[in-house]
Amino acid sequence: MSRVTEIRYVGYGVQDFETERKFYAEDWGLVEVDARDDMAWFKTHGHDEHHVVRIHKSGTNCVEVIALAADTREDVDALQARVAEAGCRIVHEARQLDAPGGGYGFRFFSPDGLPFEVSAEVEVLDKRAMQRWEGMPVKISHIVLHSPDHHATVKFFTDVLGFKVSDWLGDFMCFLRCNSAHHRLAILPGPPCLNHVAFDMLGADDMLRGVSRLKQREIDILWGPGRHTAGDNTFSYFCTPNGFAVEYTAELEDVDFDTHEPQVHEPGPRVMDQWGIGVGGPQTMPKPAPDPCLFQPAEA
Repeated sequence: MSRVTEIRYVGYGVQDFETERKFYAEDWGLVEVDARDDMAWFKTHGHDEHHVVRIHKSGTNCVEVIALAADTREDVDALQARVAEAGCRIVHEARQLDAPGGGYGFRFFSPDGLPFEVSAEVEVLDKRAMQRWEGMPVKISHIVLHSPDHHATVKFFTDVLGFKVSDWLGDFMCFLRCNSAHHRLAILPGPPCLNHVAFDMLGADDMLRGVSRLKQREIDILWGPGRHTAGDNTFSYFCTPNGFAVEYTAELEDVDFDTHEPQVHEPGPRVMDQWGIGVGGPQTMPKPAPDPCLFQPAEA
């Protein structure tokens, strides 16, 4: 069955474009690969994905697109048919994409109104082997979303886009995989919006070196450092200048995509953070609110 196989990037509308641009290029550790007309695209050092973040000067801070990958254009076409059959609004049908990196893809709104793209044949760029202690992202890791009906949203991603459930945290957080990574998406109850985007570091040492670099730049940690139970990954959360939560993570568990059996982890302090030494907690993260641009198409 045709399915989504990876995350590509998240595109944001931001009010303070230049400050957000500086954050990703100079603080967070990404590489600007293209810029035009109040838009900029950023890749990681350690992966060949064309870009993992796109920012666009906007009158409102919002999510403009969450881009996912399929293996072939035939998979893109098949997924478009299933998305349409599920009753989702198609923003544009599958076509050659004119954004940097190109590719073949379509855009749609999820049942909650968040904008998604599914694409294949996107240009790949050079990557390099990263060294311990660089403290910069290797690749994008996962995205966490809120949904007013999180069970229905889990069903949409599994039945329509081909994700599988890896684990649950109680009955309120579901971790979804689309490849051997324990999760590429996770779904929480709440108003329809983005919770955070996470970036893989080379290891726990590099996550902490990244925390150190940001601290020296007077960017405070919101929550962490710590280690989750579901996925067993380390975490440290921050906030971009325009208010979007971002994470440095490392050592996310690998599982067998076809055979991994989900577990239910009972919520508790040592489940959310097995180390129990970090500052803050979920309560220190940005409070979820409906994305202001639901069901509003954005530029490519």
